[in-house]
Amino acid sequence: MTPRTGRFLVLAGVFICAACGLVYELELVALASYLIGDSVTQASVVLSVMVFAMGIGSLLAKRLRCRAAVGFGLVEAALALVGGLSAMALYAAFAWTGDRGEVWAGGSRYLLVAFSLAIGLLIGAEVPLLMVLIQRIRRQDPSGAVSDLFAADYVGALVGGLAFPFLLLPLLGQLTGALMTGSVNAIAGGALVFGLFRHDLSVRGRWALLVANVTVLGVLAAAAVLVGDFEAAARRAVYGKDVRVAVQTDVQEVVLTGGRHDSLDLYLDGRLRVSGRDEHRYHRALVGPAMNGPRARVLILGGGDGLAAREVLRHPGVRRVDVVELDPGVVRLARRDPALSELNEQVYRDPRVRVVHADAFRWLRSPPRTYDVVISDLPDPGITASTKLYSQEFYGLACRALAAGGRLAVHAGPVAARPRVFWTVEATLRAAGLRTEPYRVGGRISGFAAGPDRTADGASAPRDWGFVLAARSGPVLAPHRTAALLRVGVASAERTRVRGLAPSTLVHPRYAN
Repeated sequence: MTPRTGRFLVLAGVFICAACGLVYELELVALASYLIGDSVTQASVVLSVMVFAMGIGSLLAKRLRCRAAVGFGLVEAALALVGGLSAMALYAAFAWTGDRGEVWAGGSRYLLVAFSLAIGLLIGAEVPLLMVLIQRIRRQDPSGAVSDLFAADYVGALVGGLAFPFLLLPLLGQLTGALMTGSVNAIAGGALVFGLFRHDLSVRGRWALLVANVTVLGVLAAAAVLVGDFEAAARRAVYGKDVRVAVQTDVQEVVLTGGRHDSLDLYLDGRLRVSGRDEHRYHRALVGPAMNGPRARVLILGGGDGLAAREVLRHPGVRRVDVVELDPGVVRLARRDPALSELNEQVYRDPRVRVVHADAFRWLRSPPRTYDVVISDLPDPGITASTKLYSQEFYGLACRALAAGGRLAVHAGPVAARPRVFWTVEATLRAAGLRTEPYRVGGRISGFAAGPDRTADGASAPRDWGFVLAARSGPVLAPHRTAALLRVGVASAERTRVRGLAPSTLVHPRYAN
């Protein structure tokens, strides 16, 4: 084999290993964002810990330079095992430890950091060892060797970064994608060492490397065979035994539990979005006050489950309802799933309801018409992906879509549990030039303290919802028959603090997860 061919094969190995390393990194960020939330924080933790660990790994690799070939082979085998199994380990901790994810507020955050640290250490050890190996093929200026290695490394990172969202995630999913990446990593590392540097290995080193690679590939293969059963068991541990539908759409994971005889629950990326036990309280509170007035044309932002549209159509005089939902998979379930379509009263069969699959922010920049009522039925503002949908810019666009005398109803999150988030939503609406009237379902509130919600029989209700009704001018919240809808007031001592909250904007989000 000529030196040029040998150098090409080493750089090809660098390319593959770099692509695998970035896939591990992105997989940790994505899975942590799904399970923990607040993608900005999780990405910052993973990236900073991993880059720090890469520096430490480079220093530790000095001890392996005298046995660079076997050292590189073992590092790649360990990286393949740790990176390939990281997604399953994180998901297992999320599913079987704690109650529906509360564990992520504590111990399992350390597990995320531990994987980031381990993967970073192993990735950092690659380049120093590869520098020794490429020089054994042909001696060259060190600066030239470094340039070649980093060029192959960065190009590989580009390919891995593009392959993860566009190939691995949609085709294989988080778990199988990580296992497949680990297998490719182990094969590439083992083939490079045995193919080019087998003469540098002692007999013990060859056997150690062979056993390590066979063991890693065997473990990853066994995990790949069992991944379906594992995912089903983990899903039952998270959502209960009555999971009926679990699909990964292009946007999110959608899970339906229960049905006609039990409460139907809809989870989006692990978060409970709809509960059949009390969803009527939420949707009536969100929609009802806004429908007191002109209501011929109604716009629903989000609400692909059809439940907000169901409440809208219960009011006379509605001629058109436009639903802007990002995820076609949610609308597809709302149309076809027997239990969910029964809950929304087959709303998508009504000719007045029209669906647009688009990002609400982008769609509002050029709305085709104005509306008497705009309903913002979106995920909680504390979720990073939703931050722009609770920004001053977003409400400015929504205000532009309102007809004269129109009203905007916004789900602003729980009042009692996260009062600062609730009042920041209200402050952001006011900053967009709207008059506001905050209200909630049940209970009593004074300032930043609130008692529990109460149902009709006086028992504690399971969840607390806060809303803000906004309009350009005039009285905002008309008298409403439902006694459970109470204006949210603030004590005089708290009024300055509430009114002094700064609005959330695209460049300065003020919601914390």
